[in-house]
Formats: sequence, C-alpha cells, structure tokens
Amino acid sequence: MPVYVYRAVTENGIIVRNRVEEVNKSTLMKKLKTNDLTPISIIQVRSSLIKTRRKKKNVKDIREVIGNVDTSNIVRARERGKLTYWEKLNESLAKTEKITTRDIIIFTQNFYLLKKANFNNIHALSTIIESTENLSFKEILKDILAGVEAGENMYTTMEYYSDVFPYLYINMIRVGELSGSLTISLEQAVKYLEDSNDLNKKVRSVLIPNIAQFVFLLIALFAGTIFAIPAIQNVYDSVGSTATLPAVTIWFSGVVDNLIAYWYVPLIIVGVVAGIIIWYVNTPKGKYNFHYFKYTMPIFGKLIFALDFSRLMKAMLLNLNNGMRIQESLEVSKNITKNYVMLSMIEASINNILIGQSWIEPFEKSGLASSMIIEMLKIGMQTNLAEMMEKLVEYMEIDIDNIMQKIMKVLPEAVYSIVGVVLIFFVLVVLVPCISVYMGDFLFDAI
Repeated sequence: MPVYVYRAVTENGIIVRNRVEEVNKSTLMKKLKTNDLTPISIIQVRSSLIKTRRKKKNVKDIREVIGNVDTSNIVRARERGKLTYWEKLNESLAKTEKITTRDIIIFTQNFYLLKKANFNNIHALSTIIESTENLSFKEILKDILAGVEAGENMYTTMEYYSDVFPYLYINMIRVGELSGSLTISLEQAVKYLEDSNDLNKKVRSVLIPNIAQFVFLLIALFAGTIFAIPAIQNVYDSVGSTATLPAVTIWFSGVVDNLIAYWYVPLIIVGVVAGIIIWYVNTPKGKYNFHYFKYTMPIFGKLIFALDFSRLMKAMLLNLNNGMRIQESLEVSKNITKNYVMLSMIEASINNILIGQSWIEPFEKSGLASSMIIEMLKIGMQTNLAEMMEKLVEYMEIDIDNIMQKIMKVLPEAVYSIVGVVLIFFVLVVLVPCISVYMGDFLFDAI
C-alpha cells in the first residue's frame, strides 16, 4: 500500500505532520477532512522495502558494444510506449542492486557542489534524483526529498536508513543542518567516506592474503596429521623399523585424535565463553570497558581515538563558527560518536561548564588525548578557541596520517609473524616425517 507524508491544519490553527499508509491520495484527503484537518500538502514516499543489488560488471570497450547494438527495436518500442524485454529485465535487476559506499560518495559530492552553487536542499535533491541510476538509492532520495518538502531536516529521514548511511555520516549531516553549515559538513562527509574506504582497502590488502594463507596452513596441518602421519607410521611398522615419529608430531596427533573423538567439548567451551563475552559486552559496564578497549587496543587503538576526537573537534568548530557557545556546541556535536568513553567525557565536559570548571579537564584526565592536543585547547581558551581549533584539526589530520603509516608498516609484520609460527609448526609436525620417509633413513633401523 502506498505511503504518504501529509501536513495539515487543525481547527485551532496548529500544523500537524504524519506518515500513513492509504489506498490513494484522494481517500487520504477525505479522511483528513472527516477528522477536521485541512490538508496543506500530501506527498507519496517509498512504498516498498529497499533491496540489495549485485556489483556491476565493467564493460571493456563501450564503443565496440554500442557499435554492435541494434537500437531500432528500442526506438520502436518507445514509440509504442512499451519497454522491450531487455529493458524490463534491466529495470528489474536495477531494483535488486546493492547500495555501495561509492553511491553515497557520489551523491554527497554532487550535493556538495550544488550547495556551493547556492541550490536549496529541495532543488539540489531533485536534480540529483533525476541523474541517479541506482533505483534502490533513488527511492531513498525521494523519501528524503519528501521529508524536506514536509519541513523536516535531511538527517531525520536518513536515520530510517541506518543500514545505508553510516551512523557518523548521518550525524555529520545533522551537525551541518543544525549549525547552518551544511556545505562544510558535506565536504567533511565526503572526506570521511573516502578516507574510510581507502583505509578499508589498505587493511583488506594486507589481511585477506595472509588470512587465506593462514587458513590454508591450518587445513594442511590438520589434514596432514589425520591422513599423512598414520600412513608414515604404517610404513615404519611394515618394514619392522624401530624409528619413531618426532615427539611434537606424536603429541599433536594425539591432540587431533582427542578433538575428533570429543569434538563437542571444545565446541561447548567456545560457545559458553562466547556467550559470556556477548552478555558482558551488552551490560553497561561491559560496553564501556569494551569501548575503552577500542581506544587502547594494540595497533588500531590510537587511530580509532584520533578519528573520533578529530570528528568531535570538527563538529565543534562548525558550531562555534556559527555563533554557538561551547556548551551548546558540545551538546550538538556529541552524537558524532557512539563510543561510550567519548560520550562520557563529553557529558563530563558539559557538567564542568555548568559548575564553572574547565571543559577540557575530562579529556586531559582520561589519558587518551596527547599533551599537545590538551595544550592547544588550553591556549585556545585563553586566546581564540575557534582559530586554535582550526590549527588543532590540521595537526590531528597530520597525526592521523602518521598513525596510519605506522599501522601499515606494523600490521604486515604482525600478520607475517603469526603465519610464520604456523608454518614452522607445520614443517615440524608434517613435513619432517614426510621427508624422513622420502629419504629412506628409517630403512637403516629395519636392517
């Protein structure tokens, strides 16, 4: 059933807004009038769930494809007002396509450029919708447009699509709309999406090949222990050799045999441990400790904190430049993160302002922010906070780049070390006995 967003005026002159399902627009209008509501606007929004889509395949030579296509059938079908079979097929496939990060980046870039050209939100969204090929994403943008036309902010409709728009992205738009600096927020959102995408690609390029190698070695280790080791022992026994397998091979073979015989024991242990961890993490204290671990964990901890704190400073800077006080700026900016540790520091900062103490103190006492960051904020409070925050943001961008370079240097070394240990163990357990049989050394024991 179609979904409509309406605005109407009550008998007392109060404007109300709601989202309802109705058969058609005229039926909804009659119901509103029956309930003493005078319609101002009725806009149809999306009426079906958004589906995912597959990735597009690259076309190697588009000119060659176009040159070999007979477009006369398409033209004749359009003249008849009907779609061809292939057009219908393409349209149905487009409705099942997944909305990717690239789609959101392109939308944000286009919206940013149109806002710089002084387009209002309705005009900018309408223009982008016309050029959006992804039908699933187009339906979402139409729903956002309907919300804007009904007097809502963009971020309020985006919150209905949290599976499409990242949480931080939505709150960047929220800060921009509430502070009156949407253009700057869009620019930052584009950078956030591109940086996140680049970081994910770099991490995947390091982890995926090594994880695949690690899994392959584990499979080879267990398969060799289950099949190769018994075969080698049979060879020893058949020729009457007194040679024995290496101690580490015998030990690991026993471990594998016990795992096969009592497979349910480790499964139960792992399940119980995982259940306890999940239960603890879902408690308030457990979630706080888990979020604190994110900021202090090896390799990635400093980067996660630096990214969250940098986004907080950028959001505050937007608000301060638009005339907000520090307390209001913190209130609006706190939704830029979901980390309980950062949120608790922000709440403590707001409370400090209310009792006349320094809002910087909670960040300083946490021990997570560097001394340089704290000193720059303190100097900003004594001089010009907005100007110093601009310098702080620039400093943190450089610091984040340095941290990422260190991670990309350390991460491969850590992964290689783990794979190397498994490889050495595989050689000792499986390959050494195999080489021994191949070389025939055990025959001397049989003579």
